[in-house]
Amino acid sequence: MVGGTLGAIKPVAPTALELNAKLLPAVKLSSPKTNRVCSSDHRTEVMHKNNHKLRIGIVGAGNIVRTRHLPALKKNSDLEIVAVSSSTYESSEKFCREYSLSALPMRDWAELVATPDIDIVWIGTTPYMHSAVTISALEAGKHVFCQARMSMDLAEAEEMLAASKRYPELVTMLCPPPFGLRGDLMVKKVLAENYIGQAHHVRLQSFHGNYLDPHAPAHWRQKIEISGLNTLTLGIYVEVLQRWLGDITGVFAREKIIHPVREGYAVIVPDLLTVLCSFENGAEGVLEFSGINALAEGDRLEIYGNAGTLTYDFAADVMQAGKVGDRALHVVDIPSELEGEWRVEEDFLAAVKSKGRVRPHPNFEDGLRYMRVVQAVSDSRARNEWVAIKL
Repeated sequence: MVGGTLGAIKPVAPTALELNAKLLPAVKLSSPKTNRVCSSDHRTEVMHKNNHKLRIGIVGAGNIVRTRHLPALKKNSDLEIVAVSSSTYESSEKFCREYSLSALPMRDWAELVATPDIDIVWIGTTPYMHSAVTISALEAGKHVFCQARMSMDLAEAEEMLAASKRYPELVTMLCPPPFGLRGDLMVKKVLAENYIGQAHHVRLQSFHGNYLDPHAPAHWRQKIEISGLNTLTLGIYVEVLQRWLGDITGVFAREKIIHPVREGYAVIVPDLLTVLCSFENGAEGVLEFSGINALAEGDRLEIYGNAGTLTYDFAADVMQAGKVGDRALHVVDIPSELEGEWRVEEDFLAAVKSKGRVRPHPNFEDGLRYMRVVQAVSDSRARNEWVAIKL
């Protein structure tokens, strides 16, 4: 185990980056300014359920909500799910029957957002809806929890952040990635204590083979009109890396698509992505992502410094480290007081109950930081050149 105290991590303010309009058409099926009228009958029915609990309306009640968020939400006796708007009215009804009999299914997310007696809008949709639903919910006076990735592109992320700043009394939070959660504080501690010295080389590999079958239909993550510029696990791991190593300041990206047509759909989201990057702390990085690697091992990070090495196996949640002169890396024991756990729902609800005294992370500024890199990678792919990210 590595001793010492954990130093403070200095936040860096986000900046804007040139947008690449060629890669992402403005495909938005909903708008913050449309469909703002809701059924008075539905409004009244939800309002009659007011019992001084926090009232949640869910937009997009898919698998991630059912399996990741709902179990923790249902443990809280001082909140209730009062309305659900999913991809179809039938799916909303099914969710209510199976998970929340007292909740009201709604046909349109805009109807749900406009309901005055809802305190929190919980967004579990794919990225193409995040900006529209978030901004509408904030304008309607609701706290917002939004599924990751934050948005389709940098422009939408900037709009979401600007809206959150217009309503500072409302709590906004993005869903963090679970990867590296267990060892998050320990990694920060080891790096802050300079156990491996000055980091100079970073290698990340995130491989799977889910897109190898040429006859499989395009996954929603392969559809740019749904996922935007988000590619494979790029945004997830950029969020993790910037939390541990600071901001990425420039990128050069290469891509490959091995099955450009899937059941008549033209795929333009890469199956394979390689990113060279530089960090604000001076380190250089090689980030590799693939959905076409058969028998790939678990995702892995290696950080090399002038005094040692730190690795993180994300599949096993195991951290190893070693100093120059050691015969091999050794497993780093994580003390219980530094061991992270999934507390996302509790953290968000605690912030809402604090009435602004507590601000949870990742917030929209954190999301903007990783969306800057996602946008820069897209721009680099399009222009085949190094793209600097001004901080």
